[in-house]
Amino acid sequence: MEFKRHVLAEDKAKPTAKELQKNLIALIDLSLVLKQAHWNVVGKNFRAVHLQLDEILVTTRDGADEVAERMVMIGFSPDGRSETVAKETPLEAYATGFVGIDGTIAAVADALATTIGELRKSIETLDDLDLISQDILIAISSQLEKHLWMVQAQEE
Repeated sequence: MEFKRHVLAEDKAKPTAKELQKNLIALIDLSLVLKQAHWNVVGKNFRAVHLQLDEILVTTRDGADEVAERMVMIGFSPDGRSETVAKETPLEAYATGFVGIDGTIAAVADALATTIGELRKSIETLDDLDLISQDILIAISSQLEKHLWMVQAQEE
């Protein structure tokens, strides 16, 4: 299926969709990392970190949904399938088993930083392609940067 009316010229839509797709993958994998960390965090201050991870997860899932819907708006089908995410994610794999507070904080901070880095690269690229898509990524990055600050403020 193809939409009859387009909001972006094809020469801008394709590279915009490529940038959005990269970030969709990072956001989906970040949400998986966050849930894995949420289920397996142990140690002192467990409850606070456990709840904080779910707060970040809401931001991440909402961001992924916005990115995917923007792709559809510009005429491209988002690919959030598990095999695509596993193959193309820029994030490091999360540890198996229970992870202490310090390890959880470090791994989540690293995953957030990587995702933010991907968003920021695309924000630069989108400056000449699509300011609306760029604005969406700026808003997501701003929220994740605040979460990163709050997560890494707990590191000793």
